[in-house]
Amino acid sequence: MNLRKWSMDHTKGLLLGLITPLLFIPLVLLVIAFSQNYYFEFLWNKFHLNGPYRIQIITISIIANLVWFYIFLNKERFNFAMGIILGSVLYAPYIIYIKFF
Repeated sequence: MNLRKWSMDHTKGLLLGLITPLLFIPLVLLVIAFSQNYYFEFLWNKFHLNGPYRIQIITISIIANLVWFYIFLNKERFNFAMGIILGSVLYAPYIIYIKFF
């Protein structure tokens, strides 16, 4: 990828790739709460206080970006798809930070 060819579609895909997991974190916690008969508040507090659990939930919520990726890939909007992948990859330093520090 050449940064000189960076377009507005890349930026929109990047923002979509960063925002989608943030919106899916509560949804993932809600599904886990209903399926395992936990209170949502309990899982939310566990998410905030427990680093390894936070890594698992964030990783599951990043999978939601695959939906956007395949939609834009099938529409041949490759710049959007590349931005979404870059947005997903930008979560890696945060996950590594939580894992080791």
